[in-house]
Parts: sequence; C-alpha cells; structure tokens
Amino acid sequence: MGIRVLLLLVVTVSAGIAQADVYRYVDADGVVQFTNVPPDSRYKIYMKEKKKKPDPVAQTLASEIRYYDEQARSRFSRHIHDAARLTRLEPALIHAVISAESGYNPLARSHKGAAGLMQLMPETAKRYGVKNRLDPAQNIHGGARYLRDLVRMFNNDLQLAVAAYNAGENAVVRHGNRIPPYSETMTYVPRVMNYYKKYRTTS
Repeated sequence: MGIRVLLLLVVTVSAGIAQADVYRYVDADGVVQFTNVPPDSRYKIYMKEKKKKPDPVAQTLASEIRYYDEQARSRFSRHIHDAARLTRLEPALIHAVISAESGYNPLARSHKGAAGLMQLMPETAKRYGVKNRLDPAQNIHGGARYLRDLVRMFNNDLQLAVAAYNAGENAVVRHGNRIPPYSETMTYVPRVMNYYKKYRTTS
C-alpha cells in the first residue's frame, strides 16, 4: 500500500500536477502516508514545491493598465532624458517601455533571462555594451539604443518597433513586417502605445 502510494506520488509530481509542498508520515505499522495538508506535527516535509519567479512583463500585461505618475517616473528621469537625448527618442516612449517591461523595478528579472528596467536579454546587453543589466543608467541607455535601432529598422513605425522589442526583430520580419500573432506581443504593443500616448501629455 505504502509503495503504491509512493509511486503514484512520483508520477503526479513528475507530471507537474502537484502544486504544494508534500508531507510524509510513517505510522506504527510502517504504512507511508503522504499529504499536502498535514493534520499534525507528525508529518514532515518530504518535497518542496518548486516556485517559478514571477515574470515582470507577464505580470504587467495580466493586470489592469496602471499609469505611473510623475513622482514615480521621476526616480529615473535623469537617465531617461539623457538616453532620449542621445538616441533622439521621446522620453515618453522610453517611459512607456519601462512601464510595460518592469514597472520601474530596476531589479526585475524574468524566467526568460531578461533583467532590469528595460528587461534586457544577455545578448542584447552584450550588443550594446551593457556590463551590468541591473544598473539603471546602463540598462536604460542600452535599452534606448536598441529601441532606437528598431525604430530605424522599421522605418519609424513605432508599433512594429515595440513589437520587435518584445518578440525580437526577426519575428516581425518573418511575419511580413507585421505584429507577430503572439498573445503576449499582441497585448504588449497596445499597452506600450497607451502608456506612450498618456506620458506624452504628462511628461
């Protein structure tokens, strides 16, 4: 009986169905019992649930749109304005991308490997000389330069540039210079554009 329960548990966990810590107890008859809701202190932790780190972009897109006020945006405004001046982008566009990517959390990390305010991937950071992706100044300047190059690549079409920032420029090209039909990207683009329109009037 105990062996059968143990085997069922292993199959359940390996299939990814178990969603909580598993506790184990061996009674006086040697029967092994498992539960995710231990009734008393005799049950000891057997297996910890593996929790995925939240993805900043996924969290932002899953929530109602939240506009960040001037006070919230002012924390990194100096770096954003410097980057905007050097790349000839509007500060509002950089603010819009940061709002959607990290919600102004400079330590944000995604399970895909992106990091920082503008969620730079390691390859993108390397391309633009960003040594520390969690450094706000480096992250913003690297992200702004990448965004500028995307704007140029797609002939100043901001929606395509924003789509490429999310899905990659190759994905946009593969889909005939259209927004790729990925659920995240199709949510991301209008979200960024809404931020952009709002911040143009308040920045």
